[in-house]
Amino acid sequence: MITASELAGMFAAHAVWCVSDGDTLIPMLVFTDENGGRQMERLAHDDLGAAVEYGRNKLASNDMDANDAALIYDGRITLGEEKLDALIIEMRTYFSPASVAAFAIPYTPKDSGRFRVHKPKVLAWDNCEDFDLDHAFEAFFAGVAGHEKGSAIWNHSLDESK
Repeated sequence: MITASELAGMFAAHAVWCVSDGDTLIPMLVFTDENGGRQMERLAHDDLGAAVEYGRNKLASNDMDANDAALIYDGRITLGEEKLDALIIEMRTYFSPASVAAFAIPYTPKDSGRFRVHKPKVLAWDNCEDFDLDHAFEAFFAGVAGHEKGSAIWNHSLDESK
């Protein structure tokens, strides 16, 4: 899950860049191949829910024959009484097929006055006993740092109050 987390971090930074201007995020399926090459498939569809479901099915089936993969899409989460926009990241590492991880990156959209990125939240860490969550977050943020434009926006917009 460590390599999947780094991959997810890089493309989460890309997603932050996309939504920072108020644009709608086209769901992305990202994965590594047997040579460590990174691939991204944008899941464009008139119905965003259908695009996410398509991505979930590909993530579950691994018909792209990936080593690690992540699905990133725009959604909403509830923190306490507050509903927040969030980038949802579902991850898999296929050498441990029962392991399922999901993070959320809550954000405040630009149309609310100023774009803000909040602290990541763990949504799922199922059957991941062989992986250390702290190491996964270290890898995730190493991936974020690997995206020059996205990490600059992320760091400029960081608001850890939520």
